[in-house]
Amino acid sequence: MKKSILSWLSVFVGCTIMAAGFVFFINPYNIVPGGVYGASIVCHNLFPSIQVGTFGYILDVPLLILSVCLLGGKLGARTLAAALSTPFIMNALSWLAYPSQAALESLDPALLAGGTIDLSNHLMLATLMGAVVIGVGEGIVVRNQATTGGSDIVAMILQKYAHIKFSSGILLVDGVVVGLGLLVIGFGLGGSASSEQPSWHLSFYSLIAIYVISRVLSRVINGAKNDKLLFVISNRSMPELHQYILHDLDRTATCIKSSGLYTGADKEMIFLVVSYKEVTGVKQIIKQADPRAFVVVTDAYDAYGEGWKQLPDIGELHPE
Repeated sequence: MKKSILSWLSVFVGCTIMAAGFVFFINPYNIVPGGVYGASIVCHNLFPSIQVGTFGYILDVPLLILSVCLLGGKLGARTLAAALSTPFIMNALSWLAYPSQAALESLDPALLAGGTIDLSNHLMLATLMGAVVIGVGEGIVVRNQATTGGSDIVAMILQKYAHIKFSSGILLVDGVVVGLGLLVIGFGLGGSASSEQPSWHLSFYSLIAIYVISRVLSRVINGAKNDKLLFVISNRSMPELHQYILHDLDRTATCIKSSGLYTGADKEMIFLVVSYKEVTGVKQIIKQADPRAFVVVTDAYDAYGEGWKQLPDIGELHPE
């Protein structure tokens, strides 16, 4: 019960972080980072009286139906909660951040929070800040087996049925939304395009935002992927290394009987997975135990089992 409650709370925290990224760094500058909310920014330029979050509600309903049908009831319930709460939080933050209805419709960054975070002259900074914040928020949501809707749903469907990595699916799907942004905002089909600003350049910032979001999202979901796999081969027994692994690292390892191909002599081979921070200490102990030991260090993409991640259940999604 406690784990379930914490998971649900994490979903809402992730939604709030994601909404803040849009409201303070993305929406005011007409950057279109794909997905339902990127499409909502495009729609807001056509119909300024309707807020970005409201368009999120309008566009998400068909995708939520697909989520419930194709991704299962449990994931659908969390997706429903995340997708319905994110637009509400986004609209609430917008109402608090802008002083009037006119400012809310124009999304003028000079009026956002009294102009204290106006980044109009620093669009790259706004793009990177928004992308990182959104990626962190989305990552928290997805790690708790939910999705905020939009391209998240499409990417999860692609992962489940087409075996495409989650972050790659988002990168693929969101390109279509950027194209719409280029037409409406970049080429002035929307009512808010400014003749003083080369709006079509915003499409390049949108592409940067999509890439950064996908990288941050992947990092939040999967971690740093810095675990290392060590093979240690020695002509002698190495009790010092055994004790270091068991007591200092509080891990275990596998001893494999082996022999040299040329000499035929018996050797001890230890198979060990450690974090990248622990590699230096292990190598120092190996040198003390046997300076002539043969050591191979390579990346361990994923490690499952005691002390590491749990193997996924049948039907459980593990975005990568």
